[in-house]
Amino acid sequence: MRVPVAVLSAFLLFGCTPVVNQRGYLPDPIGEAAIKSGTDTKTTVQDRLGDPSTQATFGGDVWYYISSVERQISFFDPRVENRSIMAVRFDKDSKVVDIHHYGLKDGHVVAFETRETPAKGRELTFLQQLFNATPGVPLGNLPGQQPGRGPTGGYP
Repeated sequence: MRVPVAVLSAFLLFGCTPVVNQRGYLPDPIGEAAIKSGTDTKTTVQDRLGDPSTQATFGGDVWYYISSVERQISFFDPRVENRSIMAVRFDKDSKVVDIHHYGLKDGHVVAFETRETPAKGRELTFLQQLFNATPGVPLGNLPGQQPGRGPTGGYP
């Protein structure tokens, strides 16, 4: 009797073990320290650090290397434990101007995806749909009826 209880409690304990995920750019302190303002270019930065996570769309030529660590326990939503962003800014000649490091303390967590598509219009409740339905009026074609033809199969 003790063995099944021990096995069950072990499964429950392992089910609550947190899962830690490293996402995005893996920081390379040696490669980052080797980048010098005014001498390195986009090509040398890309050779040392790889492709950026994203690039600035407006307001200058900036590459962003984004890294985050998330922890998730069983079925709960993941929680961001750490996020670091390294921004490398370039001038018009594609040379490095400066490098900035940002973390969670410098801003707020941005949800990159919400897994929800907004729908325009209004949603009807079940009762509203029920009361809006007109009894006796078919919503589609009757069985055996071809589109554009009457109930007997001939043209109306």
